[in-house]
Amino acid sequence: MTFPYSFATLVPLPVVLPLFAAGLALALWRHPRAQHIISVAALTLVLAASIGLLIGADSGPIVVDVGEWAAPVGIDLVADRLSALMLTVSSFVLLCVLLYSLGQGVADGHDKAPVSIYHPTYLVLAAGVANAFLSGDLFNLYVGFEILLAASYVLLTLGGTGERIRAGSIYVVVALLSSVIFLVAIALTYAATGTVNLAQLAERLPDVDPGVRMTLQLLLLLAFGIKAAIFPLSAWLPDSYPTAPAPVTAVFAGLLTKVGVYAIIRTQTLLFPDNRLDTVLMWLALLTMVIGILGAVAQNDIKRLLSFTLVSHIGYMIFGIAMASEAGMAASIFYVVHHITVQTTLFLVVGLIERRGGSTSLDKLGGLARIAPGLAILFFVPAMNLAGIPPLSGFLGKVGLLQEGVAQGTPLTWALVVGSVVTSLLTLYAIVKAWNKAFWQTAPVELPSTGTPRGMVGPTTALVAFGLALTFAAGPLYSYAERAAGNLMQPSTYVDAVFPDDSGRGQGVSSDLVEEEQQGGEDS
Repeated sequence: MTFPYSFATLVPLPVVLPLFAAGLALALWRHPRAQHIISVAALTLVLAASIGLLIGADSGPIVVDVGEWAAPVGIDLVADRLSALMLTVSSFVLLCVLLYSLGQGVADGHDKAPVSIYHPTYLVLAAGVANAFLSGDLFNLYVGFEILLAASYVLLTLGGTGERIRAGSIYVVVALLSSVIFLVAIALTYAATGTVNLAQLAERLPDVDPGVRMTLQLLLLLAFGIKAAIFPLSAWLPDSYPTAPAPVTAVFAGLLTKVGVYAIIRTQTLLFPDNRLDTVLMWLALLTMVIGILGAVAQNDIKRLLSFTLVSHIGYMIFGIAMASEAGMAASIFYVVHHITVQTTLFLVVGLIERRGGSTSLDKLGGLARIAPGLAILFFVPAMNLAGIPPLSGFLGKVGLLQEGVAQGTPLTWALVVGSVVTSLLTLYAIVKAWNKAFWQTAPVELPSTGTPRGMVGPTTALVAFGLALTFAAGPLYSYAERAAGNLMQPSTYVDAVFPDDSGRGQGVSSDLVEEEQQGGEDS
């Protein structure tokens, strides 16, 4: 399909703009105000470009050959409905969190970021997220994850406290383990097929030996499962995220695990459409839901409570993927969009609670509803959305998953339906416990007199409003998710966009080597 040239020019911008701005911000490290302006301007332009791609990709995938080297020789950036939707939501969240962090700096009595490296690193993180969503080959996806790892480790250890260094060390070891597994999977994939281009892999993998194909699938699922914090690969998350500054925790919780979920969706639907580990994924989804929420119920610190709910609700997304149907995939995509927004919002609100109450421990908080009623509303709305109270977007996403689970009617899907309902009720219990203790119980100690900074409240309010907008715009959004799911369930749509008119599908030196090896084996 032919697209206006303007749409094609938008595709590299979410990657290129933040990287360029990061270099400029680093060069201006002595000028914090200039860093602020550059960072906000860059992410605003990225959001505008993402919205343009969201509109353009609704007519079909938009493919850009980096450096004018056509696939499979060159690297492709592909913006389809799923990647454009993820880009748009993540860009908005990144911009709001950046504005929140600027407001936090002003509220602390200075006009600087925590350190001069904060803005360049944050922009590099944004570029890594965009690169992962747009990548058209496995190795470039790996590069996107490595950009995320490098930037996130710096952000996680900002301030250099012992607690943050310890948590950052756990995080980086686990992330490196995931990266090594991913790199091994890429090497084996290239050895088996002679390519790492996703579209070309979609055509070559069906011809690979079933045992080898299963090994590749398991390795990729293991690598992405660690990044997405699927049980039992999620133990690292509750110990790593709560120690970081509020803006860092918020963007980590909202986005980084969803990049892993996105990678699972992309590879499972495109590379292994007829050989999926659906039963394994369903069991993992059920265990992730139930064990994650039981961990949340046991917590007495809001940050750790939300970290465990983050793990738990990843299970809903995996549930939709595992059902291997268009309806299940659409519900999963809708739920990913909802969860990115709501989880980020809640962690930003917790940052405000910590500032106003002096702690995130529920034993040390109380009476916030009386002294900060606006903060009570900012917490209550996304909290109820996370719990899935009707008619909010969390409820709509869960209903879509439950309907498809009931429609499939297998014993395992029924078990997941029951597990989903139990998880939702326990989420409500955990959230209401936090709500009652933080806002309604008598404060055990006198609360600090620190007010709630407007520069931090504004971006948080914008995200709360965006979460409500997902409810009011649920019809068009769900319809878009259904169209995205339809594309995913038909891999030929993606392949034909990357290789129009069958051009280049069989090209590549590596494929010739594979054929020579096969011929040599026959001769021997």
